[in-house]
Amino acid sequence: MYCAKCGVRLADSEQSCPLCGTRAYHPDLAREIGEPPYPSTESEPKRVNRSLVMMIVTIVLAIVALQLVTFDLRFTGTLSWSYYAAGGIVCLYFILLFPCWFRRAHPVILTPVCFAVIALYVLGVDLLTQGGWFLPFAFPILGSTALIVCTVVTLLRYTPRGVFYITGGALIALGVLLALLENLIFVVFHTPDRFVFWSLYPLTSLFLLGMLFIVIGIVSPLRERLKKKFFI
Repeated sequence: MYCAKCGVRLADSEQSCPLCGTRAYHPDLAREIGEPPYPSTESEPKRVNRSLVMMIVTIVLAIVALQLVTFDLRFTGTLSWSYYAAGGIVCLYFILLFPCWFRRAHPVILTPVCFAVIALYVLGVDLLTQGGWFLPFAFPILGSTALIVCTVVTLLRYTPRGVFYITGGALIALGVLLALLENLIFVVFHTPDRFVFWSLYPLTSLFLLGMLFIVIGIVSPLRERLKKKFFI
């Protein structure tokens, strides 16, 4: 059987031409029913058992971390270098692999969890080295960074239309964070030679860039033009 319009050869089961859409038979005439040119049911792709894969990966990483700790305790008699390696594995696991346990990972919940794990790891390093710098230095920096990142993630999650305002505010907050970092380094570690407010330069640049994003968010024609230009 051939299409009356474009001449494409059709199977007996075709009701219309797949190329031009012309009906392949007269509605008043009986037609023979032949075999379809392709299977009627599509084969479904095999789904990977995510839980099984994650369980295997978790067990492998746990064995590696346990071996590092065992070797350290056996040869040095104390927990020294293995804490950095095993703790780093745990941090990377929670940041990269832990969200894969969930079918739909919720970033608003997982982001604070990742920062809590990092804070515990840094606290362990401080206690191991007896540095005493966690509370006066690491905790304010990690807390401020977590606050900025969690706020940005939450706003992007629930108010995606305000991406320019959120980006601008995040850039300004990042500049303030760098200024806080410089002052904490000087106060906590008592650096003898202090740069002349090096954080002032990134703070100024990030402030101007953040204000530019905010202005773009306020000016509707400019915002729409940029969205079309960069497919935002």
